[in-house]
Amino acid sequence: MTWRQLRVLIQNLPPESATMTAMRNALSDEDMAAQADDGEPEKGRWSQDQQLMAACYDVLRRIEYVLICVNTEKKAKWPDRPMPMRRPGAAPKKAKPKLTEAGATRLFQLINGGAS
Repeated sequence: MTWRQLRVLIQNLPPESATMTAMRNALSDEDMAAQADDGEPEKGRWSQDQQLMAACYDVLRRIEYVLICVNTEKKAKWPDRPMPMRRPGAAPKKAKPKLTEAGATRLFQLINGGAS
């Protein structure tokens, strides 16, 4: 076996394997803090049980949101919808740009045939 093959085997081990657990446990506190601060779950690998747990988490937050909305008065401000947990391979959603007064005026002109 070549060194490259060994590296590929280790890199593709599941996150819950004994080898990956030992590598995580060997990290210093500074390295662990740096990885926690710079963490990007969408670039990592998740096992099937982690994917299912994230789906359950999203459903539970959605149920909580609906329960809060149902028990809130109609004129009161509702909470923001919960964002789904970030997953590997999916970048976080970008915020929608707000429509400014100038943009609204331009849009109104375009709709009414004022595009010149």
